[in-house]
Amino acid sequence: MTGTLLRSVLKDSLRSRWVVIYAVFFALITEGLLFFTSGEARAVLGLMNIVLLLLPLGSMMFGTIHIHDSRDFIELVLVQPVKRSSVFHALWLGIVLPFLVAFTLGTSIPLALHGKLLSPLSAVLLLAGNLLTMVFFALAFVVGLTFREKATAMGVGFLVWLLLGVLYDGIILAVTVLFVDYPMEVPTVTMITANPIDLARIFIMLTFDQAALLGQTGAVFRQFYGSALGSIVAVTCLLCWIGLPYTVALRTFSRRDW
Repeated sequence: MTGTLLRSVLKDSLRSRWVVIYAVFFALITEGLLFFTSGEARAVLGLMNIVLLLLPLGSMMFGTIHIHDSRDFIELVLVQPVKRSSVFHALWLGIVLPFLVAFTLGTSIPLALHGKLLSPLSAVLLLAGNLLTMVFFALAFVVGLTFREKATAMGVGFLVWLLLGVLYDGIILAVTVLFVDYPMEVPTVTMITANPIDLARIFIMLTFDQAALLGQTGAVFRQFYGSALGSIVAVTCLLCWIGLPYTVALRTFSRRDW
């Protein structure tokens, strides 16, 4: 049953022009950075900044819109003898998979044309982008299922992105400045793991040789774990960031009175 529902949701998602626009956007950005910058590292660094800023925002908005626009479909399916968990899995995979493919293809094709696809930097960037996509679609489902009004859900989703993507690093900096006389390694690492965007950024930056590019939080993270273990910890925490919101969204979906 999940497979049948998934095919239906996938067909609907693939008909959306936004999936194509999403892929073309990342293809143009990647090609532009590779063409106008000298060296793979600079191109990946520029693309990383765009991925970490816009990809979570797009995932949050599209995920929130999807759960509200699918309400009629959900109500129609739920009157059938089908498990709610099957409907939820199909809804989530049906919107996440097209955007994962769009981001991966849009970024990979220019990298392949320039002979950069198989490099460690490109592979890490693609992995981090895919993990962030799943994280913020899971968060979007939590927000979309919690708030019944579409406008309210989109507003809350935007605030979540604003906090994690824009304000969070400033909060960490303010805390470290206020408590500069105290050992802050453990609290700083803890605060980093509470933000999936920071985790993805540090995971990418750990592949660079230049320590100066890590920044304060990245340097603390590498000092605490080391480069190899730090990458494993970052990916593990990102997987937890996918699993926990996904579980919360599933429980909310199963208990919600549609």
